Amino acid sequence: MDLVAGAVCSIIRKLGTLLQAEYKLQKGLPEEIESLRHELETAHTALRMVGEVPREQLDPQVKQWASEVREASYDMKDILDSFLVHVVDAAAPGRSKNGLRKLLQKKMAMLFSKAKGRHTIAGAIEEMKRRLQEVADRRNRYAIPVALPAPVTTTLDPRLAYMDTDATLLIGVDKTRADLIAMLQHSSSGGHGHGEAHVSSGGGSSSKMKIVSVVGVGGLGKTTLAKAVYDEFKQQYDCAAFVSVGRKPDLVQVFSSIFYDLDREEYDAIREVKSLQLLIRELRKFLRNKRYFIIIDDVWDIPSWETIKSALDQNSSGSRVITTTRNRDIASEEVYELDPLSYDNSKKLFYTRLFGREGRCPADHPDEVSKKILDKCGGVPLAIITMASLLVGKSREDWFEVCNSPGFYRGKDNKQVDDTVWILSLSYYDLPSYLKTCLLYLSVYPEDHLIEKSSLIWKWIAEGFIEQKAGTSLSQQGDEYFHQLINRSMIQAVEEEERGICGCRVHDMVLDLIRDLSDEVSFVTVSNDDEGISSGGKVRRLAQQRRMVKHTHRHDVVAQVRSLVACGCDVVLHLSFKLLRVLDLESCRLVRNNGGHGLEHLGNLLHLRYLGLRNMKHLRLPEEIGALKHLQTLDLKGSTTPLLPWSICQLTQLACLRSGLSLVPDGFLRKVTSLEELEINGSGGYMDEGSERQFIQELGNLREVRVLRVLFFGVLSPSMQSDLLLSLGNLQKLRHLALRSFEQAAATREWDTVVLPRHLRLLVIQIVLFPCLPSWVNPAHLTSFSHLELFVDRIDEAGLTALGGLPELSYLSLRCFSLMMSYSKTTLVAAGITSTDGFFKKLRCFYLEGWIVQLVISEDSTSVSFLTWNGKGDIAFSSSETQSRVVAPAVAFMPNLQELAFDVPVEALYRLAVAF
Repeated sequence: MDLVAGAVCSIIRKLGTLLQAEYKLQKGLPEEIESLRHELETAHTALRMVGEVPREQLDPQVKQWASEVREASYDMKDILDSFLVHVVDAAAPGRSKNGLRKLLQKKMAMLFSKAKGRHTIAGAIEEMKRRLQEVADRRNRYAIPVALPAPVTTTLDPRLAYMDTDATLLIGVDKTRADLIAMLQHSSSGGHGHGEAHVSSGGGSSSKMKIVSVVGVGGLGKTTLAKAVYDEFKQQYDCAAFVSVGRKPDLVQVFSSIFYDLDREEYDAIREVKSLQLLIRELRKFLRNKRYFIIIDDVWDIPSWETIKSALDQNSSGSRVITTTRNRDIASEEVYELDPLSYDNSKKLFYTRLFGREGRCPADHPDEVSKKILDKCGGVPLAIITMASLLVGKSREDWFEVCNSPGFYRGKDNKQVDDTVWILSLSYYDLPSYLKTCLLYLSVYPEDHLIEKSSLIWKWIAEGFIEQKAGTSLSQQGDEYFHQLINRSMIQAVEEEERGICGCRVHDMVLDLIRDLSDEVSFVTVSNDDEGISSGGKVRRLAQQRRMVKHTHRHDVVAQVRSLVACGCDVVLHLSFKLLRVLDLESCRLVRNNGGHGLEHLGNLLHLRYLGLRNMKHLRLPEEIGALKHLQTLDLKGSTTPLLPWSICQLTQLACLRSGLSLVPDGFLRKVTSLEELEINGSGGYMDEGSERQFIQELGNLREVRVLRVLFFGVLSPSMQSDLLLSLGNLQKLRHLALRSFEQAAATREWDTVVLPRHLRLLVIQIVLFPCLPSWVNPAHLTSFSHLELFVDRIDEAGLTALGGLPELSYLSLRCFSLMMSYSKTTLVAAGITSTDGFFKKLRCFYLEGWIVQLVISEDSTSVSFLTWNGKGDIAFSSSETQSRVVAPAVAFMPNLQELAFDVPVEALYRLAVAF
């Protein structure tokens, strides 16, 4: 029902836009539009209330009413969209009022002559009012009172952050991981229990290739366990890979993914290969005589596993393979049966998610309520975390209400579902209506697909799912929606060391749920592999997943499509897609129309807000792209298109451009100043220094930009650096800034005068080499700073202290390539530091390229010495210092560090050893 409410809300906004347009409507029409708007507002209020009620608890006539309102709203939306697009075009500068009025009259006649019932727009509005009035009585008879939903959290819940990012802290994983590692390293003669798992073994030599199958029901954490083992041991093997298979696997894609993880050069050699037999042969050849470690995750059927297994070379190099599956029949050789968590571990996980690392339950939440909830969860981690996410911040009375609620979701064909799915559905129905819409949209993606956060948010914006708030941009609001879904455990965050949370995945049980719910209201239609579109009704959003084109879709089927998302498909783009707002093609091949280049009709998609053409070879954008006046996102990442057409300078509403290595035309940054996210080639298409300086100066026009990534190809002269700093000074809304180059210049003194935006979170400067840490690294100013990459010639105590004091810093990379730097010794003294403070208190990854590092705790545990040497001059590391007591210092020093990487100058150490 919440989907219907969203559609109605969109119509209300559009009717308001229509009333504000500067032209004369047909006599009496403004009053009719206003009346319709009031009627829709009343319907919207009722729908929002109904949307909070689980679908299974609704009266059938209420469902019917909502369905009728939905279809009527979609029809009206199509009419208004078509009308408003042409109004905007007609209102372009340079048109006279008389010419505008005549053009509007002509457009009105053309646009609405084909409206439902062949009515004019006035007739269509009158018909809409009549249809709404007919069902209004039904609504009144079957109204259902519903309590307002609880307020939602709009920032990422810190309790999830440490649980999701460090597998060693996941409850129960430490024990099962140790057991699984033992199975991989040794052979056993029989089955025996391992805590919350049961192991059976077939024996064999540890030097032989061994396959261990992790078996268990959905939601137990099989993937989490396998990933924890993979992350710990992959460095000990010649090569390693982690791939997901899924229920309907494309085995060619599976083998390509294996090659991608094993060896990027081998992947480049086979990426165009579509023959499964050839891929199997090449993989066996590559693995021969190699010690490899491969995880085959989420295997559903025996034939797929047998095919994959046939490519794994049975060598005697000590290779290891782990499979995860729900199907015991698929398991081969040694089996690790993962059982549900014990009650104690279930309780610990539940309370940790609710109340943080300590996991202490308040006195007003008695154990009997928790026990009833945990009994329902059955020891399944997915169910426990989801239920805890549902109860975060709720009162004791809410806990009782949740644990006493009936199992209302039955899935397809009214079949009873298990408790985990029931809990997931509880969490879904607890979502605010706008989040439900955003979540259901994820059903357009294939199973196990890595969904990029930024791309997803811009699609939400294009679809109109994001509600505008004063003082907040749509992209910021979309980021809050994304974090809310993570907090409620409806999506699983995907985090990278460098970028933090960059995307998400949807657990297959959640995906099943949202696909069922989406099917009920025809929200998304997934195209079958062989039969094309399976929906019998109108198609509003179409998803094509790894499907070769065997026929084109009928015009009457796709004429109403507003969103087309395709992955790994052959795609025919034709005129029938006239209402498209989202066109997202990833790793697709455009099928040409009558000898064209596949995009010849692109300029006709006047409603388009999002255009994604990612990872596509030999892409050529037509000049007609300039006609897409409403385009907000143009994503060409990974595609090969050398030069963008000049007409993109006409896309004045563009908010996100990812051009990759493509060159933009001269003057683009001067004309398109609405950008909030920009990834661009710093050469800008220019050949001489003067033009490149112009490009750098024009960066300062982007006063709305929040994410800026620029790749330069040459050395920036001092004058260019000066221009760049002036431009950066205008960009006060920046959150992410990455400036990279293949060659570095010496940093000018002007860099010390930089004043960075206070809310900057990510900074990468690899275009200059700083003599020492810049003075603008200031903990008092950069309170949100979490990621920093710099080229620095020297580290002194003041600089390291400043870095260590950055409160949110989690990733730090410092590189030095100077041949003149010698040994430096930095001591961080704990005087004046309180117990709640510390150095690098949130740092997780620390990379020092060009130095060897020694950390020494003082005898009285009040300070930490940080010593570095780059292989030049005499080494001053003391053997007595290295034998100091290993105790925790009074001040926490890198308490959350997971990875510390530095160089060891072996040649320099050898020379010193020989000299002594």
